[in-house]
Amino acid sequence: MIIEDIAFIPLQAQLPAGRSYGMAKSLASARATTLVRLRLSDGTEGVGECWGMPAVNLAMLPLVKGYLLGSHVLDVEHVFSQMLARHYHFGVQGAMTWCISGIDMAAKDAAGKVLGLPVHRLIGGKQASQVPIYASGGYLTEDSERDFAPQIEAMAKAGHRAIKIKIGVSLANDEQRVAAAREILGPEVEILVDINSNYTLDLARESIERLVRYGIGWVEEPLAPQDFSGYEALHRWSPVPIATGEALYTAFDFKRLIDRRAVDVVQPDLSLCGGFWQGRQIAQLAMMEHLRLSPHVWGTGVGLAAAVHFVASLPAYPHAGNVPRSTLVEYDLGDNPLRDSILVNPLAQNDGVIAVPDAPGLGIEIDWDAVERHVVR
Repeated sequence: MIIEDIAFIPLQAQLPAGRSYGMAKSLASARATTLVRLRLSDGTEGVGECWGMPAVNLAMLPLVKGYLLGSHVLDVEHVFSQMLARHYHFGVQGAMTWCISGIDMAAKDAAGKVLGLPVHRLIGGKQASQVPIYASGGYLTEDSERDFAPQIEAMAKAGHRAIKIKIGVSLANDEQRVAAAREILGPEVEILVDINSNYTLDLARESIERLVRYGIGWVEEPLAPQDFSGYEALHRWSPVPIATGEALYTAFDFKRLIDRRAVDVVQPDLSLCGGFWQGRQIAQLAMMEHLRLSPHVWGTGVGLAAAVHFVASLPAYPHAGNVPRSTLVEYDLGDNPLRDSILVNPLAQNDGVIAVPDAPGLGIEIDWDAVERHVVR
């Protein structure tokens, strides 16, 4: 179970002309990621996914390989700790943590395959056999006025019980989009809104005041991720739950947020925050303060599979047999060939839940021919 090699594969899928989509701050004209391929001495391979710019991850690869090659795959968390400690001038936010995140996924995948265990058995045990999702869509587009209602109508037709939409362009536009979504979806569907950190504290308050009558499930990233004081003030005032965390790295970042009780729902992204290694510590911090957690997922089917195993392994505490609000996994509805096409057996939601794979490792199989079509050279 010795790590013999680690490869990073830069992937990109260009979106068709006129089909860019995204958030209040920017639209994406392509989806990109870094796929991790880790090989053990017996030939077993594991896969993972790193957030961030693939070229930056590739530049970091020689450094991280220098630490990890020759290590036992079950010892990687100690190696990661050495890396962060020795390179403390790098900080925890950035490429080193992106790389650690993807490599940790791949290491757990490979270890599970050797041991004949699914990843959720390696990171805490199986608490749930299926995990609920929320449908993430309602994107800003190149013609948002034209494209918004069809996106919501498709969500309604699919029968999603919880959905997320992008807001944050302006206060008036926020209310317009949420009112339209509520009218299309009806009163029973939970609507979550995502500002993507485009507001200041005063604007966030004004937006929430306008939206509260529409029964919002949470307001996500209303403020810049480093505005911990702002989150604390907003959380103390807001009648709507506050969610954030997709741009926070490691348990150190989340501790600053959680210690202030400045959030209701923490949202680590396993491809960015430090993989399962840090995700488990973040979950522990949240549980100790009795906060909800919902992992952010906006990448390939590899990251989605990791999030499903992660949520399946989390304790239900403080709940027991009756769980009033289940932990939700983000299920991106945006056009993204990297989500499904690179897997032989992509995880799919059915009636609002994803079955937790029981096959060894992440329980997914990569279609390497499909991967080859998206490699950036």
